[in-house]
Amino acid sequence: MAEFTMELNDEQKEVRDWLHGFAADVIRPAAAEWDEREETPWPVIQEAAKVGIYSLDFYAQQYFDQTGLGIPMAMEELFWGDAGIALSIVGTGLAAVGVLANGTEEQIGTWVPQMYGDANDVKLAAFCSSEPDAGSDVASMRTRAVYDEAKDEWVINGTKTWATNGGIANVHVVVAVVDPDLGSKGHASFIVPPNTPGLAQGQKFKKHGIRASHTAEVVLDNVRVPGSCLLGGKEKLDERLARARERAKAGGERVKNAAMATFEASRPAVGAMAVGTARAAYEVALDYAMTREQFGRPIIDNQGVAFQLAEMATQIDAARLLVWRASWMAVNGKPFTAAEGSMSKLFASETSKKVTAQAIQILGGNGYTREYPVERMHRDSAIYTIFEGTSEIQRLVIARTLSGMSIR
Repeated sequence: MAEFTMELNDEQKEVRDWLHGFAADVIRPAAAEWDEREETPWPVIQEAAKVGIYSLDFYAQQYFDQTGLGIPMAMEELFWGDAGIALSIVGTGLAAVGVLANGTEEQIGTWVPQMYGDANDVKLAAFCSSEPDAGSDVASMRTRAVYDEAKDEWVINGTKTWATNGGIANVHVVVAVVDPDLGSKGHASFIVPPNTPGLAQGQKFKKHGIRASHTAEVVLDNVRVPGSCLLGGKEKLDERLARARERAKAGGERVKNAAMATFEASRPAVGAMAVGTARAAYEVALDYAMTREQFGRPIIDNQGVAFQLAEMATQIDAARLLVWRASWMAVNGKPFTAAEGSMSKLFASETSKKVTAQAIQILGGNGYTREYPVERMHRDSAIYTIFEGTSEIQRLVIARTLSGMSIR
């Protein structure tokens, strides 16, 4: 087990500086254009693939960093550049985490490489969990997967929503109900391979923020996938369902479902995204306050402005600390006994919303215009308190964990 540290080693610093350079030189100059276009920034993704950022090798290297700091450090730098473009670059990672969290070694080796492709043939992946009537309420999920034993195939029907890369991805990871009597415990995850008949893109959403990231519905109409596409395999699923039925009868402990396993692993990473956006807005506000003059002196000379910046910097550092702690715990197999993963996402996402709003206030009228990036950063930051579990859900998870009570 790696010791927890707040000091990046030389290799991590080199990677951080490399990512920061890419974010500054490639992502930021393109941010305003792709935000206005509301389209997937393929040229930027291809450039990221060309230099090795959008690749399985890079993602795996950071994911398996025993300090736990590889992924949050990478997310912070990329999202410092721009949240919408960065999400287009890292969105495939959520599907990859879904396979890593639930799949066999063979499934991981087969499908994760196909999610990325290579620099000459870039691929995308999508993780599909939320539904029109089942977002935070995963127990209300309606997408069904039924096993056709004669053909060793699973037949999937339903509609997913809010899927990053949904419909345009080459590989989709779909969470579906296999035993409706077990509620959220009766879920399983499936790989839907490229060009599988019956899968189609539904509505593409026009969003308030992260507009360079493709978000859409995914419609599954009698989608048939081989039995080998059930993540973890049928034997493991049958064992898990049997345990869930026994515990349900005995009123015992809850069994985690496939979607929750993915979200638990990715929540600190979302916190790191929020830290990156908050840091970017803070730096713009600090620079503006030091150069903007009113009444013959820089506005940072006023306590009202200086104290806001001091508070912003403090909250960003505190958010980073929570994110890094949770990331280290996750990588080193330490359980979130106090819901540390949810704590990190909750505090970092709320901090990002607050800091970006303060940045607009410091810039005044200029901050409200698209001539300055803080209004876009503020729009982007709103998503962090919503996706992969709203702030309200994070508070619920934390309260339940600390109290042991079934708080509703």
